Amino acid sequence: MKKFAMAAVGGVLLGAVATTQVAGPLVAQEAQSNASVYEQLDLFGDIFERIRAQYVEEVDEAALIEAAIDGMLTSLDPHSSYLSPEDAADMREATRGEFGGLGIEVTQEEGFVKVVSPIDGTPASEAGIEAGDFITAVDGENLLGLTLDEAVELMRGPVGSEILITVVREGVDQPFDVSIIRDTIKLTAVRSRVEGETVVLRLVTFSDQTYPSLEEQLAEQVAEAGGMDNVNGFVIDLRNNPGGLLNQAIAVSDAFLDAGEITSTRGRDASDGQRWNAREGDLAEGKPIVVLINGGSASASEIVAGALQDHQRAIVVGTNSFGKGSVQTVMPLRGDSAMRLTTARYYTPSGRSIQALGISPNIIVEQPRRDPNAEATEEDEDAGFIRSEADLRGSLENDSLSEDEIEQIEADRARAEDAAALREEDYQLAYAIDILKGLSALAPQQ
Repeated sequence: MKKFAMAAVGGVLLGAVATTQVAGPLVAQEAQSNASVYEQLDLFGDIFERIRAQYVEEVDEAALIEAAIDGMLTSLDPHSSYLSPEDAADMREATRGEFGGLGIEVTQEEGFVKVVSPIDGTPASEAGIEAGDFITAVDGENLLGLTLDEAVELMRGPVGSEILITVVREGVDQPFDVSIIRDTIKLTAVRSRVEGETVVLRLVTFSDQTYPSLEEQLAEQVAEAGGMDNVNGFVIDLRNNPGGLLNQAIAVSDAFLDAGEITSTRGRDASDGQRWNAREGDLAEGKPIVVLINGGSASASEIVAGALQDHQRAIVVGTNSFGKGSVQTVMPLRGDSAMRLTTARYYTPSGRSIQALGISPNIIVEQPRRDPNAEATEEDEDAGFIRSEADLRGSLENDSLSEDEIEQIEADRARAEDAAALREEDYQLAYAIDILKGLSALAPQQ
């Protein structure tokens, strides 16, 4: 017992000596660091005064300070920025689901403005803008060298006005111009429909309307299908969904999970980490789910896809997602302005950070790009005139089927034809629905 006590005292004494020896240099180092920071701030003040006094034209002092603040923030990463009072108000409108503009989510990549995704039903989407496009000029003005906020400001304008953007697209040899008429963007957070026995839920964005709308429309479509017994599964379409509110991504994930982690965030300090877990209750009642993603699926979309994939609650189909795995906190500042600062990374339930990597689909399915100018071949034309036994003159009728059985066969054939037509319209969605049909066919009969 005495030996243990001595060892303990010795440890305390050694710790005291070490502290005494190290404390002095640490204090001196911190003081030197603070002095360096104050010197840099003095340098900033000196430069500011010289610009005010000697620049060739009179400057707007407030605008100059705002530009300096924004430059400091944008030097950190593409998602941190200063929000002027006007920008902060626009952002609040966007999270409510209504704002003016073109209808695209953009980021900056190596100095170029890159489209994360066009938003369904907006002028940009209808004009044919695609995820991954680079916007190099606006109304003939080159965007290279501008900050993202400055580029976005050039794209803003009165509702009804025309804008000409120059686009560079992978696979297209030359840049091309696209004319778009600005409009008020009214986002429908969720769109839904029934395809055969499958309920398709298209999530356009993660605004404060998303989960309430999802819950309401899912119930409506299940009722339209004749009840959950007549539904073979659900497609959650997150393609070209640029993300939005974190709490809505958590709520949507929770809607289809009974338990387990949804996502976690880790900041600079370990104590800043957060974790969200699912609560009991599955709106889909255990039915199979396919999640559709592509390169325009970012942020909150990736949280949902990653959570459902890691819990093996859904099959993820499509192409690799955008890879935005960081969390931005909007901090109010004086004068109704705000600061958007990256404060954490988020992780999927298995501990994956998707930053710059994205969510990899379980099944990779590319969406074929069709050439609207391509002429139909003779093979395509002949395909519409395929003859069968029933087309032959004088062919025998099938006398082994009842009228009900014949009606059932015709109904099945009609559904198959609808599915074939959908493949021409949206190959990825048709693929997802085919997966659910296959799972339904293999499921044990009740």
